[in-house]
Amino acid sequence: MNRDQLRILLPVVSLAVLLGAVFWLQPRAMSYLGLNLLFNLAVPIALATIAQMLIIMVNDLDLSIGTFVSFVACVTATLVQTDPVLGYLVLAAGIAGYAAMGALIHLRNLPAIVVTLGMSFVWGGLAVLILPSPGGASPEWLRSLMTVKPPLVPMAIVASVVIAVAAHLLVRRSAFGVVLRGVGGNAASVERAGWSVLKAKAAAYALAGFFGTLSGMALVGLTTAADANIALRYTLLSIAGVILGGGEFTGGRVSPVGAVIGALTLALAGSFLSFMRLSPDWQIGAQGAILILVLAVRLLVSRGRGRRVAA
Repeated sequence: MNRDQLRILLPVVSLAVLLGAVFWLQPRAMSYLGLNLLFNLAVPIALATIAQMLIIMVNDLDLSIGTFVSFVACVTATLVQTDPVLGYLVLAAGIAGYAAMGALIHLRNLPAIVVTLGMSFVWGGLAVLILPSPGGASPEWLRSLMTVKPPLVPMAIVASVVIAVAAHLLVRRSAFGVVLRGVGGNAASVERAGWSVLKAKAAAYALAGFFGTLSGMALVGLTTAADANIALRYTLLSIAGVILGGGEFTGGRVSPVGAVIGALTLALAGSFLSFMRLSPDWQIGAQGAILILVLAVRLLVSRGRGRRVAA
């Protein structure tokens, strides 16, 4: 089994084990309605995870994705609802802001963690200015799209498959994806090959902003309202989803399909812990323990494989 196969196997096994545990604790979840409730909020988490993956792929880390998704949600629930042209222009400006952030980080050789942390306060402040208190409303077309009920399989699972396939084609099957992974693996070699690392990083951040925008809009379509703090947890969930899905912080090593599966696993973990009647105060810590356990298994398997190859 090669590294890419191993990278995707562990997230699949983790999701299957967790899903089996949920079905054992709550057999009624083994139905169309049950699956829809389990994975209802997985789509925006998966989109935010793909956004984070694009940043990690170029060896950076985005600590602002949660507040950016909240900002997008506030814009969608207010401006897009009341003045669509202005609303979409603001969303486009947000994506452009992400591209500019990537360019600035590269040109000035700034730590991405520091810049994105600073931008998290900017996005959060803008979200509060647009929507000081919880409210707003989802555009009717968006609500209809997110609540559609396809036959056999719930919308959340269908959408997650579409997201995984689209991200896989972008990252693993396109020339642009090869360049982005090359920037994460060896930026100097990419530069010597004639590609602009500046443009590649700006494009990676712009794509991250695009997926973050989709995440915020999907979240509003599901919740039908917004709040300036609605997606703050998405920052940590997106990082955990990428790593759980087989990604690494360096070298441009990521798995788009694994990242989506990791996001689904984290979304399912909340339901699993609720079925165990674990206090909400302990659930975040328990989710972290699940993540550490899966990563420990991945490390042990990788080391075992390395010893066999060496032998």
